[in-house]
Amino acid sequence: MQVILPFVGLCLLLGIGHYLRMKIRLLQKLYLPSAVIGGLLGLLIVQAVVRTVSPKLPQRRTHKAPPKDMATWRVGDPMPETWPAKAPEGGWSGSAKLLVNWTSGWGKLPGSLINVVFACLFLGMAIPSIGTVWRRAGPQLAYGQIVAWGQYVVGVGLFLVLVMQFWPGLPAMFGGVLPVGFEGGHGTAAGLATTFDKNGWEAGKDFALASATAGILSAVIFGMVMINWAARKGYTVRRQRPEDITEDESIGVIPVDRRPEAGRITVRSGAIGALTFHFALIGVAILIGYGILQGLIALGDLGGPETVFSKVMHSFPLFPLCMIGGLIVQVFEQKFDRHKLIDPGLVRLIQNLSLDFLVVAAIATIRVEVIAAGLVPLLILVAAGIVWNVFCVGFLARRLLPDAWFERSIAEMGQSMGVTATGLLLLRVVDPDYETPAADAFAYKQMLHEPFMGGGLWTSAAIPLLALWGGWPVFAIAVGAVAAWVVIGAAMRLAGRTARS
Repeated sequence: MQVILPFVGLCLLLGIGHYLRMKIRLLQKLYLPSAVIGGLLGLLIVQAVVRTVSPKLPQRRTHKAPPKDMATWRVGDPMPETWPAKAPEGGWSGSAKLLVNWTSGWGKLPGSLINVVFACLFLGMAIPSIGTVWRRAGPQLAYGQIVAWGQYVVGVGLFLVLVMQFWPGLPAMFGGVLPVGFEGGHGTAAGLATTFDKNGWEAGKDFALASATAGILSAVIFGMVMINWAARKGYTVRRQRPEDITEDESIGVIPVDRRPEAGRITVRSGAIGALTFHFALIGVAILIGYGILQGLIALGDLGGPETVFSKVMHSFPLFPLCMIGGLIVQVFEQKFDRHKLIDPGLVRLIQNLSLDFLVVAAIATIRVEVIAAGLVPLLILVAAGIVWNVFCVGFLARRLLPDAWFERSIAEMGQSMGVTATGLLLLRVVDPDYETPAADAFAYKQMLHEPFMGGGLWTSAAIPLLALWGGWPVFAIAVGAVAAWVVIGAAMRLAGRTARS
């Protein structure tokens, strides 16, 4: 029962979340994923039970070691994996037992599943050459990099000039929760939990998850506002209003006559199950990523444990390197597998399954009391992040992007504040049949964008660098990157105009 009840609990939250999405009009208009709805529901339930049983629970702990019994457990800490033999005087209340039995292990699940999500990113996907990606999505890549790096400029810059002046107890890593939550999303926020812990700020995960939740809500709300504005101004290629979306799209159901195939069975079940085979490949990708990480740690230790590289590597998360592992597996498959055994449909199913369970578990285990203590500075960062993304669409996009600038930029806004699916959702509102080149450019751009931003190598390195260096060096790097990509984007726009003339 130690594993079954927590698994059933997450399944119930996902199922109820999707049911609420289908029945409540407001949730349909917000286009919230069912996993987010289920996670928020779980958060409410957990907090309600915690408030009920809190007088029965022990005082907060001050050390980082996992408690051997509940005598050092505090409300909001990750739940212990097993119910302790030692109980307080008078025994545990039924509500307290229920809370731990149903949520045991939820706090550790996201940190494991994010490795599966990132290992799947390139599996089953035809890998084009860098030259091909650059030709088809160069301006889109430059614009996406500006948006992503700009979130570091805004987040870290605001921390340096405002937040640290009024909330001096917050570490420099606080400035990174905006891009981790917005550009990275719930998966990246949960995956960086260990990095935050190793750098002495355990609350970072909670703030990053809260930032991700605010980001995905804001992406849809402000994205729809921008779409209505662009339609009135005539900036869209095709005039499409949000209210024209069909009911099936709103409730998240695909009509029976238009349902795509989930995937193709590439191996005979008498030999190995198709999903089993693909899980095995994902495991290989994760193993390669783990090997790369251990190699980087060993390399860093050669220069001494006090070097910046060594310290960064010791707190560097595994998941971005799993993405590289998946890329290596895919390149090997393209070159040597004449049977073409990797099916992209099955890989996406595994990836989506992992992401849904990751999101619902991550949101449900947010420690509300931690967020409440830093709510005002978090809201300042979130508001500034929204302003930055709106500025990019309304001002920068038309000056840097070629044709269909609004369609291209609104997809980027959705992805940089929510997830890739949010970006495609906003794009479908203004370009339902993908008549503009925006969808193609957006997809190709992700191949060079994801390895570095949005949960990639820089996103994972920025938090330990903030912990080691403080805010100013990271702020300077981000400003330099934005300036460089603005120059690159402007040069490509000028070259495109010259070629057309």
